[in-house]
Amino acid sequence: MHAIVPPYLLAALAAAPADRFPAASAAARATLALPRTYTPTRAHLDLSVDGGALVVSASPDPDRLVSDAQQREELPGVPARAEGAEPTGDAAVDEAYDGLGATFAFFWQAFERVGLDAAGGPLLATVHFGRDYDNAFWDGTRMVFGDGDGEVFTGFTRSVSVIAHELAHGVIEHAGGLVYQGQSGALNESVADVFGALTEQHLRGETAGEATWLVGAEIFTDAVTGSALRSLAAPGTAYDDDILGRDPQPGHMRDYVETSGDNGGVHINSGIPNKAFHLVATTLGGNAWERAGRIWYLTLTGGSLSSTATFTDFAAATTATAIAEYGEESEEAAAVRKAWDAVGVTGDVAVG
Repeated sequence: MHAIVPPYLLAALAAAPADRFPAASAAARATLALPRTYTPTRAHLDLSVDGGALVVSASPDPDRLVSDAQQREELPGVPARAEGAEPTGDAAVDEAYDGLGATFAFFWQAFERVGLDAAGGPLLATVHFGRDYDNAFWDGTRMVFGDGDGEVFTGFTRSVSVIAHELAHGVIEHAGGLVYQGQSGALNESVADVFGALTEQHLRGETAGEATWLVGAEIFTDAVTGSALRSLAAPGTAYDDDILGRDPQPGHMRDYVETSGDNGGVHINSGIPNKAFHLVATTLGGNAWERAGRIWYLTLTGGSLSSTATFTDFAAATTATAIAEYGEESEEAAAVRKAWDAVGVTGDVAVG
């Protein structure tokens, strides 16, 4: 399932001593036990012919609807704020509404993509899901946010990178999908992290050099020793807590984790392509979505990427995209090649 908090982190919290995080430990156990249904969708386009030309009808304006589950585990919940409506005063509702808008604006302004399905489909979200629910996830049609337990996790709508990460799973699905298992699943998570970080940078007007490159920096309470869920700049350093453990993400193929858990380590090994993207973006400089992000986006949506792509496949595909867009001898192509070499996916130091 496409959830922002990995199962291994929730499992660590569920096993926490009762005197440390009693509410959070119970919330983590309940979150792990609650099943989620995933419903994949595809784009629906309105096509017409004008003077012999095929016309795709799509609006560049978002169509948002945020609903309130009222702490029930039922979707979609009660409509709380529709497109164009004034703020409600409910922080989760209004933060989700703004986060949906920031994500829509990023994909439109950076890549001229109209919504998750590229056809102006609605952006749906549900807040206040469950009681003390410790996660946020994409269910195939909508974003769903828990309120957190208050001891370890705060409300998940506070983080634009979390909102955009989960919505990016919808973009990935509509682009053809990356099977959520093993390396293709880690690429799925990595691409979502990339677009989550880029959406936040776009909203803040940050360059690659100015950005924190953190995902989920706002969702931990002060009781946690850590800065975020993940770091694209330095995988494995986002948190190091006596209860939650240490961020297990590797940044190089020599540290690749073989595991049957977490769908083959999709939230763990995603650190390797995350680091590769960070290297490309910081090497090129400027706004990361303009060149590095464009290469990743065109690779994802170009139609040639297999749904079971490995890291090596994705490295070759991004390199080919960079060459097609900027030229064989361009600094963009060189940056992509160098980045995949640096994380051990390609080159003489490649492992796995």
